[in-house]
Amino acid sequence: MNASKRRFQLGHMSPNGSRLPLRVVPGPSPDAETEQSRQTSPLAVLNSSLKTFLSGLGPGLVTGASDDDPSGIGTYSQIGAQFGYGMLWTMVVSYPLMAAFQEICARIGRVTGHGIANNLRHRHPRLLYGMVTLMVLANVFNLGADIQAMDAALRLIVPGPVGLYGSLLAALSVLLQFLTPYRKYADYLKWLTLSLMAYVGAAFFVHISWGEVLHATLAPHISRSKPYFLALIAVLGTTISPYLFFWQASQEAEEVRTTRGEKALRRAPRQAFVQFSRIRTDTYFGMAFSNLIAFFIILTTAATLHQVGKNDISTAAQAAKALEPLAGRWAFLLFSAGILGTGILAVPVLAGSAAYGIGEALLWNASLERKPADAKKFYGAIAACTALGTMLNFSSLDPIRALFWAAVLNGVVAVPLMLVIMTMATSRSVMGKFVLPTYLKVVGWLAALVMTMVCAGLVLTWRA
Repeated sequence: MNASKRRFQLGHMSPNGSRLPLRVVPGPSPDAETEQSRQTSPLAVLNSSLKTFLSGLGPGLVTGASDDDPSGIGTYSQIGAQFGYGMLWTMVVSYPLMAAFQEICARIGRVTGHGIANNLRHRHPRLLYGMVTLMVLANVFNLGADIQAMDAALRLIVPGPVGLYGSLLAALSVLLQFLTPYRKYADYLKWLTLSLMAYVGAAFFVHISWGEVLHATLAPHISRSKPYFLALIAVLGTTISPYLFFWQASQEAEEVRTTRGEKALRRAPRQAFVQFSRIRTDTYFGMAFSNLIAFFIILTTAATLHQVGKNDISTAAQAAKALEPLAGRWAFLLFSAGILGTGILAVPVLAGSAAYGIGEALLWNASLERKPADAKKFYGAIAACTALGTMLNFSSLDPIRALFWAAVLNGVVAVPLMLVIMTMATSRSVMGKFVLPTYLKVVGWLAALVMTMVCAGLVLTWRA
């Protein structure tokens, strides 16, 4: 009897002893069996696991990807052109420091339900306005450099007047934040991170000595020269930035406000295991992605520009243009497309983190989930910061000098901010029973120490 005709015949006795009629129960149909088999196949299980993993990514991934903004690409390109493979090791060393500190910031946002500025207002009000002001100034300079880089990159592909494309892209970024609900906007930022894969692709259009790459990464030669030390400062200053602290903590707090059933962990401690696991996966994957892209940017420029002695690269657009005769049209196009993609990703993060800081400090309705009519001041701050950054491109300020001042301001505000964040994250009055575990305390304080040394080195180099 085949499966399509198989039946189970069940006979029962009545209370008086007579046999009841047979009851025929149909077996599973071939279609049902096929569907069940399909759902339990290894491919289906893998697909389901992948969807679950990707759905859990969000603030950490976007924060990490936005760290590779056009100004950061310029820094990494300059390092690759100047030192070749010699500083690839920094991407490995900086990763645990960067990832751990971003996890700490995310935990503060999820446990308290508030961003960094809001927690500062409650715990360290005297430091609040100074730190937020410095962070906003650094963000505006970074915005100016990023918008200028996007403008230059697009003009390499489609010639046009200076400043036009950058202004249009900045306006588009503001409009998207004004018109798109937070949930859709967060998904848009998440998928935009894929644009950074252009730098992985660009590396395969050039010849690379992988033996040298492995040696330089795992057994580096560390120079004591002033240019090398300045480059080291630039890498760490680009990798660990205050606006990333504000953005990720505020995004976790935003998730608490906008996701049904979720609450700050101090109010809903039963959610802690799931949320901390998600934060850890999201953050460590996002920061690994960020450093992987930076690694490939250094790798590509080292294998091309450094090899021919072209060491005077100072912007991402210059690096893209210099790549074309050495690595071909496709490498040039991929590098340029990456600048545009990461710029469109980084501009709203820079403007948004500044607006979150200002809004939380001044007790505004600071939320991307609210409509502009319900949070006029918050959205006004986003527009104002973006407009100021755009205006820098029409001023006499050298974009490279703007990047320098942004790095100085980031370094100045990063050290005290990291110290205060560590104080809050290890305080029971702030975190309740969710104070940092030992491994995060150790790596967090180590990151603060490293940034203190970097800041001191920047000051000493500046005075020299």
